[in-house]
Amino acid sequence: MTLLDRALGAFYGLALGDALGMPTQSLSRAEIKTRFGEIRDLQDAGPDQPIAANMPKGSITDDTEQAILVGQLLIDGAGRIEASMLAQRLIEWEAAMQAKGSQDLLGPSTKRAIEMILAGRSTEEAGRYGTTNGAAMRITPVGIAADVADPERFINAVVQACQVTHNTTLGISSAAAVAAVVSAGINGMDLGEALNLGQQMALQAEGHGHWVAGGRIASRISWARTLSVDNDRAMLADLLYDVIGTSVASQESVVVSFALAQQVAVGEMNAFEALCMAASLGGDTDTIAAILGAMLGACLGLEIWPAAMIEQVKAVNHLELEPLVKGLLALR
Repeated sequence: MTLLDRALGAFYGLALGDALGMPTQSLSRAEIKTRFGEIRDLQDAGPDQPIAANMPKGSITDDTEQAILVGQLLIDGAGRIEASMLAQRLIEWEAAMQAKGSQDLLGPSTKRAIEMILAGRSTEEAGRYGTTNGAAMRITPVGIAADVADPERFINAVVQACQVTHNTTLGISSAAAVAAVVSAGINGMDLGEALNLGQQMALQAEGHGHWVAGGRIASRISWARTLSVDNDRAMLADLLYDVIGTSVASQESVVVSFALAQQVAVGEMNAFEALCMAASLGGDTDTIAAILGAMLGACLGLEIWPAAMIEQVKAVNHLELEPLVKGLLALR
């Protein structure tokens, strides 16, 4: 399997997870069960979907769109992301979404940071309250472009991508964990070892950003990976939803993605089954499934995903990620 296979697996895995979770995002687990049963394939969003009303099956959301935005900035900046440029692109992205009448706008941490920048605050100051999963959801291109085998350079790249909106211990360590798994997978590391390295990088990255109260990402990932339910998937879903949580908080949604990736690593479910469970959980389903898809795709390659579904996601969104992914790999 080539670097390109794995990198495409990561980015298309992110897009597929995003699209599977699109119709269920911000719904409770009970609402999802009533409307869809369990997600097993791409579904249309209904008229009462709170964020993506009436979007056709296969549509991506902010998770993939903002990851593409970050990827393009990395290529334009030859591997560096200017904080002010990231802020400007995010402002432009939200304006374009509003013009389309979309409710899929900037998340709470990113929104607050952008408002502070527009009010004249520094980009470093703006991200000091960002603890949600927005940085982790768009970090995949950093994992493709930066090699975790050089930890110092790698963490610096993660910090650059996070600083303007999520300049906190939680925001940076959660993004570092995800990016490390993607980067390690692209290097050919197997899934279990890559998850170990993600946990380790979460710990190392805690030295960056403003300290904020909250369960430590590395500690929560470590605990979540020990969950054992004897192949009782309903019990697993209960634990993820009720005990870890599926909100936009990094220490919930990112940790759930790692817990599900661990189930794949130990052979309890396959990659696509894990994505479907993520999309069925309730809460921030599109982000949990997108992060999970990126990590699994990097370690297992593009062929792990159902080809017809990838083609559908590409067609619905006019998505062709290969030139972007090749540009990111050239920075590695």
